[in-house]
Amino acid sequence: MPMIDVYATSGTFKDPKTLARDLAETLMKIEQVPNIPMFRKNTAAFVHDLPNGALSNVDGDGNYVRVQVLTNAGALNRDKQLEVVRQFTDLVAAAAGDSSLAGRTWVLLTEAVEGGWGLGGHANTNSELVDAARAQIAELQRAKAATGG
Repeated sequence: MPMIDVYATSGTFKDPKTLARDLAETLMKIEQVPNIPMFRKNTAAFVHDLPNGALSNVDGDGNYVRVQVLTNAGALNRDKQLEVVRQFTDLVAAAAGDSSLAGRTWVLLTEAVEGGWGLGGHANTNSELVDAARAQIAELQRAKAATGG
């Protein structure tokens, strides 16, 4: 269940909630996880507004965006890493209405250590997350069969 953090100076995005939703949905698609409540409810993005002057490179420029993506270990192979960085950069620039922002958007991919995912008060391992997803899929299939759908 990835967490996405976007840091930019205040006013960079007209609609931060839509950007957050688009990033979360895009990551689910790239990871190719099942479209089940477990993943939909626990894949989230947070857009952090920084006050003007809170961000600077060596030259004093502060018109950058930093996106940090935290996934479980091994969730993104090389092809998926490339897709996340490309698509997130495009989404950020579009949300800002500034195509030049693509050249000033940093996307950092980070993996949590095994057991480093806390959900429901429990630090889950990858295999525990897979087991929980399979159980939810089975439950959804049983419910669908019971309603004839």
